Amino acid sequence: MGATINYTSPATQYKFDVNNSLLFKKDDKNLINVLGVEQLNTLENVSLLDIFLSAGNVVEPHYHQNAAELVYCISGAAVVSMLNPFTKQIQNYSITPGQVANVPQGWWHYEVATVDNTHLLAIFDAPTPEVILGSDILKFTPANIMAHTYCIDENKWKETIKPVRPSTYIGPYADCHKQNTGYHAQQSLNQQYPPYNQQYPYTPQYGRYWG
Repeated sequence: MGATINYTSPATQYKFDVNNSLLFKKDDKNLINVLGVEQLNTLENVSLLDIFLSAGNVVEPHYHQNAAELVYCISGAAVVSMLNPFTKQIQNYSITPGQVANVPQGWWHYEVATVDNTHLLAIFDAPTPEVILGSDILKFTPANIMAHTYCIDENKWKETIKPVRPSTYIGPYADCHKQNTGYHAQQSLNQQYPPYNQQYPYTPQYGRYWG
């Protein structure tokens, strides 16, 4: 471990301000900072994302092909959801300050903030947190392939994914209320995660919430 690091070099870094390493910003309350070996060259098999969310905002569905992810809640509250590839079920885990949820490497997952001022720390067992985003899969997979594979009308598919923007990272979009689809999606989210407050009274059981 550390054999390739020259600890005598003046270029060797031991400290870094993650606040100065923006990965994505939706607005002042919804943003992601990143720390990897590119930012701090003494890092070995670890990296992190510093995530800030307001209620109802979602770190879009994605997976990390090179690392497992440990999501630690610093403040606020969130639901970490993942698709178990062995059971084919969505597993939901509500976390509050001091609690963690672990996402195995390569699992499809997403996080939903259930209160304002939610702060999450996502820690990875890799020097760089590589990611494949749902928005990129939807936008860059040829429409004719999706239509043919899943027996979908190609024009309807194109129209459906038209609002999707590559590298969304945090949704919904700021102008989502202007779009019918965005409105209905928010209504559905409100039903799945009611309400956005600290007293989140639901226990995750195989992809559903039981009161």
